[in-house]
Amino acid sequence: MLKNLRMSENCCTFAENRKSNKSMALSRSIKVQDTTINVLLNINQQDYISLTDMSRGFEEGPRLIEKWLNNKSTIDFLGVWEQLNNPNFKTPEFGGIRMEAGSNRFYMSVNKFIERTGAVGIFAKAGRYGGTYAHKDIAYHFGMWLSPEFNLLVVREFQRLVEQENNPLLLQWDIKRLVSKTNYQLHTDAIKENILPKLSIEKKKEYIVYASEADMLNIALFGCRAKDWEEHNPQLALKGLNLRDTASINQLIVLSNMEVVNAELIKRGVDRAERFEFLQQMAIDELKSLDQTNVEQQFKRLATKYPPAITE
Repeated sequence: MLKNLRMSENCCTFAENRKSNKSMALSRSIKVQDTTINVLLNINQQDYISLTDMSRGFEEGPRLIEKWLNNKSTIDFLGVWEQLNNPNFKTPEFGGIRMEAGSNRFYMSVNKFIERTGAVGIFAKAGRYGGTYAHKDIAYHFGMWLSPEFNLLVVREFQRLVEQENNPLLLQWDIKRLVSKTNYQLHTDAIKENILPKLSIEKKKEYIVYASEADMLNIALFGCRAKDWEEHNPQLALKGLNLRDTASINQLIVLSNMEVVNAELIKRGVDRAERFEFLQQMAIDELKSLDQTNVEQQFKRLATKYPPAITE
């Protein structure tokens, strides 16, 4: 039965554009002088850098943000930036703030500045990756105020990060991971519709079946279960990564194909042992073929030129 199995090519088209999709904000980080700085990319097509993180390596830490914000030259800079980039900026209200700036009684906080002027270049964020963030132009101004040397290093690392994020081959990595996740839905649907109805198990224990089928694919392709990988890679597991997150491009391509094939085999009623044997041989053959195309080597050469960014 399996020898005659022919699978049509599984094609997925992705018409994604980071520059035009407001919902595709990415959280990344850079490292400057042993300080990890969170970065939010593509928020309304703009990139923001954590001022809170930038200040951590200095003596007064995040308290420096308010000192910088209460500087008259900073207020002038923020006003010019908002007028050039924010059509909804409340210029008359800002005029009042500018008049007050520099006096002994003047005090300004990030939230107060936003409330009074409708500013968009700076904001305070709660929760994970929380703190004060500013548009990269404003973050560079803050960096210069902290230390010119530190600021130049921030600029260099941020530019490297942006180059990496926009690199076609690295985007291909993300797309292959997305394809794998998409096809995994086909895989789980097949389990739900064709395996679970034949089993007498409680609803709350169905996850065991899904995990078992996923690990069958893991063993066929990677040679180990997800749990085995976590036990041997505790530091990566603590960062929220799993076996499939660390897979190569070639492995992700093969995994995507295996998920589609296994879903079809489940629908046809092929028993588990026979499916595993077929999928394991499929993984061997496809990896051998893909390795001959040197896709992985191309990625490694590119990764040497653009070292991986720290990703939280």
